[in-house]
Amino acid sequence: MRISENKTLRLLLLALIFCCALLASGCSTTPKQTAGLEPPLHPPQDLIKPDVKYPVDVYDPLEGFNRRIYMFNYYFDKFIFLPIVRTYEFITPNFVEKGVSNFVDNVYEFNNFTNNLLQLKIKDTGITLARFAVNTTLGFGGLFDQASDLGLNRQTEDFGQTLGHYGVGNGPYIVLPILGPSNLRDTTGLVTDTVAFGNLGPPAWVDNETATLVFTGVAAVDKRHRESFRYYQTGSPFEYDLIRMLYTAKRDIEIAK
Repeated sequence: MRISENKTLRLLLLALIFCCALLASGCSTTPKQTAGLEPPLHPPQDLIKPDVKYPVDVYDPLEGFNRRIYMFNYYFDKFIFLPIVRTYEFITPNFVEKGVSNFVDNVYEFNNFTNNLLQLKIKDTGITLARFAVNTTLGFGGLFDQASDLGLNRQTEDFGQTLGHYGVGNGPYIVLPILGPSNLRDTTGLVTDTVAFGNLGPPAWVDNETATLVFTGVAAVDKRHRESFRYYQTGSPFEYDLIRMLYTAKRDIEIAK
């Protein structure tokens, strides 16, 4: 009986070894590709020319840093800025929101006036001055945009556009904390406009620090209220690249107008 059991165990062991050998030989054999491989119809070298500048080719040497700022802006927008904006929209009637937007635009006509003048756009400078006069008087301090009803449309310009008008290039792409996409030229323009507005514009006329701070906060909330963009809702896995391309194209169009 003992001998029979030993023989059975040996047979089972041999069968197990045989099966393992078969599996090992099967796994080590790679089937050969017999079908012919055709070359791609449109090779990359036929579509991408080294001497052509494409819209996606934006100079971005600080991309790693910019992407971190982009992520910071997403969290700031989601957890701080948008809740403030939603609260503002909830408690403020639509007609009041419109009045606030008109008032903010009227105050910032100063920037439009100075930059149209610097670019020697005499007609647009005159329209901007007329808009400010009409809306400040007939529009009750700018709460109503009476100038647009009279055909005097807003002529938006900033110092970044002024620099571009005189041939200054974009420079490296920059993502500013909270403010978002920009570049070296436009960041320089933003700083210049801010300094000029604070020292020569309406805040200097009023000369009231509290009023200036309140206006700055209201203007920031109003600007975000009017901006429909929401981070990571474009549906694109390449949102950073998309925003970079669209911003650059938008600024090129604004400068060329």
